[in-house]
Amino acid sequence: MNSRLPPFASEILAVFAEREAPTTEVAVLQPADPFLDMAGEDLRRRIFLTESETGQTLCLRPEFTIPVCLDHIASQAGTPRRYAYLGNVFRQRRDGEAEFLQAGIEDLGENDIAKADARSVADAHALLTRTLPGVPLQVTLGDQRIFEAVLAALGLPRGWQKRLARAFGSASQLASALEDLANPSHAATSDQRAAELIAADDQAGLVDYVAAQMNEAGLPATAGRTAQEIAQRLTEKQQLRSVRLSEDTLTALKTFLAIDAPLEGASEALESFAKQSGISLGSAMELFCARAKAIAEHDLPEGGVIYDAAFGRPLDYYTGLVFEISSGDGRPLIGGGRYDRLLTMLGAEEPIPGVGFSLWLDRIAALRGDAA
Repeated sequence: MNSRLPPFASEILAVFAEREAPTTEVAVLQPADPFLDMAGEDLRRRIFLTESETGQTLCLRPEFTIPVCLDHIASQAGTPRRYAYLGNVFRQRRDGEAEFLQAGIEDLGENDIAKADARSVADAHALLTRTLPGVPLQVTLGDQRIFEAVLAALGLPRGWQKRLARAFGSASQLASALEDLANPSHAATSDQRAAELIAADDQAGLVDYVAAQMNEAGLPATAGRTAQEIAQRLTEKQQLRSVRLSEDTLTALKTFLAIDAPLEGASEALESFAKQSGISLGSAMELFCARAKAIAEHDLPEGGVIYDAAFGRPLDYYTGLVFEISSGDGRPLIGGGRYDRLLTMLGAEEPIPGVGFSLWLDRIAALRGDAA
């Protein structure tokens, strides 16, 4: 445990115990590759890297989800299993802080996805109501799976489905992608040499060119995306420049992204959208309805949970539910979501579903008037 725990740490630990989520410890020094490969560009560029004596790239843990999952795999623990944590994470933040406290719960191996999603939201809400009694809370849900189902049902080209799915969680990236769909000429690369290599289908030459440009700019390969990733995205961008969606399809996509409804009316809003658009959302819609019903069984404040179709979180490993809980001023206090592919990508022999969340303890401390 961290020696600088906040005054309300005992309240957090009490909720962990009540929710049958034992606390776990994970190493501060972690292998960097899982974060560089899976955590998303926003996190990649803010982590602190170092190197072991054997040349392995390491980092100070920038979050807990990946380390908890790695430890679960290494221990060959059975499932379902819940892990709680409370400790320091290390990453550059816009406010200048580089070390801060996080707490949260990771729920691994529960095959009833709707039940586990609802429990995660309820666990998070319980932690905030215990640590911030009387503070109005707003739960915002998004759904990566529903978003991807809409893209597929609307018939978007596979390349555009991938690009938009990657952009989900970043309002600016999503807006840029939609602009490129409406005006394909904006999607072309402005680098003439890169365009020539793409036109010649010289992927190896493009990777070498991008690597040289990065080297000239003084950017190490571990600073963000690799040369291969950048080359691939440049190629996708150039190939998609000729794709222009029909006005009806683009309007339908924008109509979907504008859905913002209390959870008790969200299923109806999605079903109405699907009917008007002439599409089916299949199993994604079935899971959404089952989750909404399961969340309702936890008796959260009426009107306190909303579904925002455009809401996502900027971590690449999310696959379904994403959520945040905010205070009255709109500042997020908790963020979380589902990551069913993550453990397999980290080396698990069999697929293990997972969902979890983390708290920003310094923000909670500020609302309480405590010193974090």
